[in-house]
Amino acid sequence: METPNQWNSAILLEIVKTPMPFGKYKGTLLCNLPDSYLEWFLRKEGFPKGKLGQLMATVYEIKLNGLEYLLEPLKRM
Repeated sequence: METPNQWNSAILLEIVKTPMPFGKYKGTLLCNLPDSYLEWFLRKEGFPKGKLGQLMATVYEIKLNGLEYLLEPLKRM
């Protein structure tokens, strides 16, 4: 059984490995999406339903709270 910390680590790894599947930033890793794009997406349509939306919302919260340094070691994996 996975612990919450393992689950959180898996989410963070997905953020640094998953490319945006559509739109202006198609192909850009989710962790590298500009703040302005995440804010626009949230204002305009809300984040998509499902896993992609969860990942985008997590990226938004990380950036909003200045926690991007948490992703740096994972980007090198």
